[in-house]
Amino acid sequence: MRARRPFRALPALLLAGLLALTACSADPQPAPPPDIDAPTEPITTPTRVVAGVDELGPGFNPHLRSDQSAVTTAIATMALPSVFRPDADGNLQLDRTVATDAKVTSQEPFTVSYELNVEAGWSTGAPIAAEDFVYLWQQMRTQPNTIGAAGYREITDVRSRAAGKAVDVVFDRPYPHWQELFDNLLPAHLLKDAPGGWTAPFANGVPASGGPFRLMQVDRLRGEVLLVRNDPYWDTSAVIDEIVLRRIPPNTLPTALESQGIDLALPDARPEIGQALDVLAGSPEPPTVQRGPRPAVQQLEFRTQDGPLADPRVREGIAATLDRAAIRERVSPEAVPADAFGAAPSDPGYQPTAPPGAPGRPDPAVAEAAFTEAGYVRGGNGRWTLGGRPLSVVIGAGAERSEDVEVARIVAEQLTAGGIQATIVAPSAPELLTSASVAPTTPSPTTTPAPGAGPAPGDGAGTPPPAAGPTDPAEPTSPPTTSPTTAAGGGAPVAVDVLVAPRPAYGAIGPRLDSVYGCPPDDVGEDLPGTSCFPVLQPLLDELTGSVADPAVVAEAERVLWRQLPALPLYQAQGLVISNRETDASTGVTPGPIATGPMTGAQTWSEPEGSREDDTGTEEPDADN
Repeated sequence: MRARRPFRALPALLLAGLLALTACSADPQPAPPPDIDAPTEPITTPTRVVAGVDELGPGFNPHLRSDQSAVTTAIATMALPSVFRPDADGNLQLDRTVATDAKVTSQEPFTVSYELNVEAGWSTGAPIAAEDFVYLWQQMRTQPNTIGAAGYREITDVRSRAAGKAVDVVFDRPYPHWQELFDNLLPAHLLKDAPGGWTAPFANGVPASGGPFRLMQVDRLRGEVLLVRNDPYWDTSAVIDEIVLRRIPPNTLPTALESQGIDLALPDARPEIGQALDVLAGSPEPPTVQRGPRPAVQQLEFRTQDGPLADPRVREGIAATLDRAAIRERVSPEAVPADAFGAAPSDPGYQPTAPPGAPGRPDPAVAEAAFTEAGYVRGGNGRWTLGGRPLSVVIGAGAERSEDVEVARIVAEQLTAGGIQATIVAPSAPELLTSASVAPTTPSPTTTPAPGAGPAPGDGAGTPPPAAGPTDPAEPTSPPTTSPTTAAGGGAPVAVDVLVAPRPAYGAIGPRLDSVYGCPPDDVGEDLPGTSCFPVLQPLLDELTGSVADPAVVAEAERVLWRQLPALPLYQAQGLVISNRETDASTGVTPGPIATGPMTGAQTWSEPEGSREDDTGTEEPDADN
């Protein structure tokens, strides 16, 4: 185990003098001499595991698409209660620390009843109770930017029994996927009346814990998240005192692993990480490297409500212009191509549904035909125009999501080369996914920011390159040679036409499709990014959501989606778990189930053997010194 700092007693003479001075001020009698041989308790440092990560992300609400990251998944897994959790094979099992029973108790109306563990409570002292179910249901069915909202929209009522320790959830029809609901419960007693309670309290933390660890601190300047043992936890306590999630740039990864500054690393599989691992390949004990899929598929989502992409022929032309393989190769070459709207490459039995040609593959001839049919004309300069106005699109990516920003840059390059004027904006990820229009915030001017080090939303960091203004169609320059436009930091809000964002890669296929591509309810605006509504598609999604998925219905829904193109799937990134022999022995860390990740079971981990450098960069002294 890590060496402990020994207790160092004050010199006897100095200590006696201090005590004598204190005694003189209160009592003229001299104090008795101290017993210098009395046993003392050593001062020990907390046991901990330090995990290196790529970036912290914009926030930590596990139900928001904008907050999806390895760190958010880790925090939710360790600190938030779920009624069901996946086992090692990904099958959902009842978590009896949260609920002692959960079952269907009525078919008319379809009702699921939960008996909650009477000891289960939040770190604040409040019980985990029915109000937490009500709060999550109400938010998921009405808020934008959520993951897996379709199932919650099937619920008509959530009723409390037994002083809040029993819950009856009523659905408007039989819902076979009910076990997927009410994971990562949130503390309603803190959030329901808080301003911005669904999002603001998660920007730099999680308000309360209902798991074996609680989030103590988020230090964005240092790039660290600290979780500590949740002492009020009612079940078996965590073995170690602390878990630290620390941002580690790829170039420092070998040193951090060798010096035991970190015990394991959880980066995405990227070329720079491979180069870092090559440095360690020749060491006497090279690290263990495990691979697992990330719980999201990266995709482009098109604004179908209005603007130029409201015309399906323009969406077809855009899709036929883009080279998805080239995007993946430049951003995440070890990622797996995603060629379906619902299933992810990590799903058992995954089969691509993309057509053999466009829009599944780039095809300039198809793009030209689609734009021409939509009324556009390609001028001598290679630009597409309609009535003298250039075909122009705004591409949006969350400023805190460096990979999304890089995807946006490459998409803009490809569209510009195809004769389409492209502008990039990078507001904060929550703003991007919850607003019909956003500030034209400047992304980093030349290169992708290091993970977690991007400019704050709206800070206008850097000087953007010259904007490529509208060009006369008759101008004799072909093909177009201007760079994509980077939005200036000020100016009027703009609507985003092409959104770079993740979609979930786990859960039943019907609710998964309906949550992403289904018509939003009336109280969720249809003008928000990532929302679409196709009358020909919705009946298929309704059928899939309310039943066990029929492969024929899934196939038909995929055909409709490839025709309508509300989005364009790109790839599923792969994550790595990098560890050493000592960490493997003390933690048994694996990539874990896709929904809960490598920190699954962290409450049973112990601290790896060996000393570690402290935060000052100096080695902790041996106990013998």
